[in-house]
Amino acid sequence: MQQPFDTSGAPAGCPAHGNVPLYGSDFGSDPESMYAQLRTLGPSAPVDIAPDVEVELVTSYDASLYILQNPTLFVRDSRRWNALNDGAIPADSPALPMMGYRPNALFSDGAAHARLRQAVTDSLATVDQSRIVRLTQQSADYLISQFSSEAMGQAELMSAYAQPLPLLVFGELFGCPPELGDRVIAGITGIFQGTPGADETLGGALAELIALKRRQPGEDLTTRLMVHSSRLTDEEVLHQLVTLLSGGTAPLTASIGTSAALYLSDDWPSGLPVEDAVVKTLWNYAPIANYAAHYPTQDVELGERTLHAGDPVLISFAAANNDPKLTAHREQLSSKAHLAFGAGPHACPAKDPAFMIAATAVESLLNRLPDVEMRVPFKELAWVPAPWSRQLVTVPIRYTPRTVPSAAKPRPARPASAQAAPSAAAMPQPAAFSRPSHAAPKPKGGMFSRFRAWVNGE
Repeated sequence: MQQPFDTSGAPAGCPAHGNVPLYGSDFGSDPESMYAQLRTLGPSAPVDIAPDVEVELVTSYDASLYILQNPTLFVRDSRRWNALNDGAIPADSPALPMMGYRPNALFSDGAAHARLRQAVTDSLATVDQSRIVRLTQQSADYLISQFSSEAMGQAELMSAYAQPLPLLVFGELFGCPPELGDRVIAGITGIFQGTPGADETLGGALAELIALKRRQPGEDLTTRLMVHSSRLTDEEVLHQLVTLLSGGTAPLTASIGTSAALYLSDDWPSGLPVEDAVVKTLWNYAPIANYAAHYPTQDVELGERTLHAGDPVLISFAAANNDPKLTAHREQLSSKAHLAFGAGPHACPAKDPAFMIAATAVESLLNRLPDVEMRVPFKELAWVPAPWSRQLVTVPIRYTPRTVPSAAKPRPARPASAQAAPSAAAMPQPAAFSRPSHAAPKPKGGMFSRFRAWVNGE
């Protein structure tokens, strides 16, 4: 047995009455207490991530880094999963959509991973940062226009803003025409909501999008993936798009909602920029809370526990970021030292654009609704009781009702300075794509079709 990580003195053993369940209302209401209990067992402990699904959860920051940065000893291909191969995982388990193998960069290793990841990173690199800011502001303006003129002056920020905004941005980045964009959004939304047939809806829409781009290439991520020198098959392109969509939209929803709620809370220090609220969210409320299943290629000793070859080891980004061992010196760490975007060869390839979208979305909300405030104290907000993400259920806000003008002055864009993004002065300031919500009847179609019609002034 290898003993690569020394955590001498850590207590061993399991909870007295079985594994800690990382699902349900008890966990969702107070995950920090669960993590504290697990830390008493050492750098990792056995938990049930779903009913009848046991995994080893790593709560230590140092141990998490060790695993994330050691792709030889810990691989991502879930076809190694012992319990799944033995038929011990229920076929309808909610863990399967999150942990089951897909032919994408997330679940690949070695040369296969390098090939797929290179296609993704190179394609993302072609998206200009100013375009990301512009698309985010454009999407924000549209969504705010849909609820800001209501007479009651109240809205629920998660459903009206934080959830749909990343979907609109990704629809544009993928180069979706309106009808296909509607189906892509319906598919990915349905997957997160557990809607039957959502997988087929998303897969069919993306397959049609790829076929369209074969006939009519464009300046979009879909085309960039298709023409990349890695020569991805259409199936591979589809799975990379699914990864970008699922890995980008849900965490961004959580980041936008939590960052806005933090910034609007009574405890937020006056004068601190929005970017600081996003950084605090990534440190304290990691949007992807427990994920990144790794499979040891051989038995490994971690503290006084044995991680068995082929048994899943999950990283608790939420627990690792709040590891008490970091408390004494966390303020001296770089703002990027958190693990919310992962680390090592599988770290999020879009961390800078993601930070920029979250910060711009919150900034746009504050600029458009300057008197917006919370209707409920931050500490009283409820969290979604899911093990995978850390997301607020609702963020109730109030504001002075207003109509978003059709020719508003450009707002200053403050992209992710904390992530080494260009300064606002270096960014072109786009004119607002806004018009009164009463200017014309709402067009037919889904959200993306209505958004595109609104942008075009139809």
